[in-house]
Amino acid sequence: MSRIRNIIFDFDGTLVDTAPLIIATMQATIARLQLPPKSDSQCRATIGLRLEAVAGALWPQISDISQKYADTYRLIFETLRSTFSITCFPGVINTLRLLHDQGCRLAIASSRSHRSLDEYVDCFDIRHLFDSLIGGDDVSEAKPAPEPVLKICRTLQWDVAETLVVGDTVFDIGMGRNAGTRTCAVTYGNQNRDELLTADPDAVIDSFDELPDHLTF
Repeated sequence: MSRIRNIIFDFDGTLVDTAPLIIATMQATIARLQLPPKSDSQCRATIGLRLEAVAGALWPQISDISQKYADTYRLIFETLRSTFSITCFPGVINTLRLLHDQGCRLAIASSRSHRSLDEYVDCFDIRHLFDSLIGGDDVSEAKPAPEPVLKICRTLQWDVAETLVVGDTVFDIGMGRNAGTRTCAVTYGNQNRDELLTADPDAVIDSFDELPDHLTF
């Protein structure tokens, strides 16, 4: 058995509940661009992908829409963000502090832009808990490709065998597995337990404060 020393977290749906804002922004973007309608659940299923990949996932039959969708989404997001109250999931702040105080080294690998990730991390006053923040625009290949995890581990000289990836989607679990880390899925985010189990995570938790009990494999 080995002890996890490093933990890489997804952000949206794992640390912070941003789904209502993201889905509202997606629906407004779809309406503005007059794209074929998608349900809230279909929109939610793409959370975790880099923004430029969302249109291709939802409308593979429409070419040359990805960048226009992403640009329109970003404009609408800036308009809507002040109308939503964004909060961390229960137990997140205290558990992050506990893990940090216990000597775990922490990082974030998110699909949102680095600028947006910075803003939210500062909003919750948790930047000092993390050794690295990676946004979707910091890598050439986004989740579920391993590049975000490998970039963090290479930069910080972390051993992937001692690293755990924690996320709420199959994209996060796939990223960790492709990088050779252990993986932990959380069921309270954007995908349910059955969906997450298809990615074969090493552990599954229903509440963030369960995480410290899953650091030995």
